Amino acid sequence: MKADAATLPEPAVLAASRLADYLALTKPRVAILVLFTVGAGVLLAAGRGVDLLLLFHTVFGTALVAGGASALNQLLERNSDALMRRTENRPLPAGRLQPREVWVFGAGLGLLGVAYLAVALHQAVTPLVATFTFAAYVGIYTPLKSRTSLNTLVGAVPGALPPVIGWTAVRGSIDPQAWALFAVVFLWQVPHFLAIAWIYRDDYARAGLCMLPVADRDGAATGRHMVVYALALVPASFAPVLQGSAGPVYLLGALALGLGFLGSAAGFARCPSVARARRVLRASLVYLPGLLGLLLLDSLSGVRTFVNP
Repeated sequence: MKADAATLPEPAVLAASRLADYLALTKPRVAILVLFTVGAGVLLAAGRGVDLLLLFHTVFGTALVAGGASALNQLLERNSDALMRRTENRPLPAGRLQPREVWVFGAGLGLLGVAYLAVALHQAVTPLVATFTFAAYVGIYTPLKSRTSLNTLVGAVPGALPPVIGWTAVRGSIDPQAWALFAVVFLWQVPHFLAIAWIYRDDYARAGLCMLPVADRDGAATGRHMVVYALALVPASFAPVLQGSAGPVYLLGALALGLGFLGSAAGFARCPSVARARRVLRASLVYLPGLLGLLLLDSLSGVRTFVNP
C-alpha cells in the first residue's frame, strides 16, 4: 500500500519536499521541449543509422546542462520572482532553498553536463556548443531581462541551439542543415515568448522586467513582431527542401503549420487580448513538435534525408 505524506516519517517528508524543490529548479516542463529538440537534432543528423547509446548520452548530458542553467536563472531572478504571482512559490523566493545551495547545485549540474558530453561523445564541438548555450542563457540573457526588451532576441540564440547540440553529437560539426534547424527554432521563439509575456505582462511589470508587452500597452508592437517572425518562419522552414533534404510531404506540412501559426499571430495583431495570446501560445506548441516530427518522418522514409546516400 502506497504511503502518503501524512503517514511518512517527518525526515522522509522533508527529504521528499527538498527533492521536489531541487527538481523544480530544473524547470522540467521547459526541459521536455528542449530535450525533444536535442533528440530531433540527433535523429535528423543520423537518419536511419541512429546510435541509440549516442542519443542517450546527448540527451542526458544536455539535460544536466539545461537543468543547471535553469537553476542559476532562478538564482539570479529570485528577487523578481518573489514579485510575480506565477513564480512567487518557487523554492528560492519562498525561502525553501538558500542561494548558496542553489548556486552549487546549478553550477555543479552545468559543469557535470559539459564534462559528461565531452567524455561520452569523444569530441569537443558538442561540449563547446553546450557551454556557449549555458553561458549565454545565464550570463547574458538573464541579466538583460531587467534592462532591455531586446532580451527576447538575445535569449532566442541559446534557445535555438539545442537541436544544434544534437546535430553536432552525430556529425561533429555545424553543417548548413544544423543552421537551418537553428533558424527555425530562433524565429519560432519570438512569437512564442511574446505570447507568454503578454499573458503575464502585469506580473512582469510588477517585477520590473523589460518585456515588450509591458511597455506596449495596446499590443500594436507586440502584434507586429509576432506577425513578422511568424511570417519569416514560413520560408525558413522550407530550407530542408531547398537543401535537398526533405520532400513534398514535408513541404506541404510545413506550409500548413506555418500558415496556421501565422494566422494565430495575425489574429492577435488585429485584436490583442489574453485569449488571442493563448491561441498563439497553443499554436506555437503545435508548430515546433509538428514541424520536427515531419522532418523526422521524412528522414526515416528514406526518400530524402539529411544523410547523404
